[in-house]
Amino acid sequence: MDELAEMRVFVRALERGSFAGAASDLGLTPSAVSKLIARLEARLGVRLVNRTTRKLSLTGEGETYFHSGRRLVEAMDNLEQEVAAAAEHPRGLLRINTALSFGVQHLAPALIDFHRRYPDVRISISLTERPVDLHAEQIDVAVRVGTSSDEGLMSLKVGDVSRVLCASPQYLAQFGVPERQEDLSQHRCIAFTVRNRGRWPFRTADGGVEQMEISGVLASDNQECILQLVLNGAGIGRLADYMVARPIRDGRLVALLAHQHDPERTPAYALYPTGTDKVPKLRVFLEFLVQRFGGEPPRRLRSDPGDRRGAADEERSRG
Repeated sequence: MDELAEMRVFVRALERGSFAGAASDLGLTPSAVSKLIARLEARLGVRLVNRTTRKLSLTGEGETYFHSGRRLVEAMDNLEQEVAAAAEHPRGLLRINTALSFGVQHLAPALIDFHRRYPDVRISISLTERPVDLHAEQIDVAVRVGTSSDEGLMSLKVGDVSRVLCASPQYLAQFGVPERQEDLSQHRCIAFTVRNRGRWPFRTADGGVEQMEISGVLASDNQECILQLVLNGAGIGRLADYMVARPIRDGRLVALLAHQHDPERTPAYALYPTGTDKVPKLRVFLEFLVQRFGGEPPRRLRSDPGDRRGAADEERSRG
């Protein structure tokens, strides 16, 4: 029996005033309780209890050990009750990281619903375009569009993101509606300058995809900036579907060339350290993401470079 268990037996015996009372509460025999307390005294090298035929009385050292020990036992009991309750009622701080545009346009509205379901889970969300080290920056979960090569993480697909060509009605009224991809050369196309987005993909007659160079006087490395430019009639943009779905529904934007443009469907993943999905606050958040956006079973990110390339190829083939 470990030291905490010995302490628990000692405290209960003194609370009940007898070995028999403690034995009844703990499912032991009075002889076993007596031996455990004797072993505790031997380990500590002091007498804790004066034994008489009628009652137990504490020595000076026993008085100190009893009061401190009772506080420790109560603290442990409270901790266990709190953890058990948290399994049914998630609580605590959940630290989330995601990209700026995805967080503002897609995840933030969902977090409002999540907080309504789990009001005792506090949320801290950081928005960065750079990859983050979840361990070093104490992040519980990162939500990212596209594959990740981070080692030691679990990956849970939570949905897919597609791209849409669109422009405002005001822009189209002034410059006309492009009917074919070739028409884009006569239009103001707004380029996203990250990951070679100055080229837009279009389907070919044989089922392939070709990249078309776009030209325009505006470019940005920030999707939120491009969205505002497009909404204000500055030109045609290529943006994630979650960013433009509502403006298209509201009539503030018009989708273009859907029959030719390749939407470049890309998976979005929740990334988290292995084993932490059992933590109640993270477990319910992952369940919520899959319910909200759709998803697939989690998988561990491979550490071998060749495996990572294979996983990336597999994801591209799905999309």
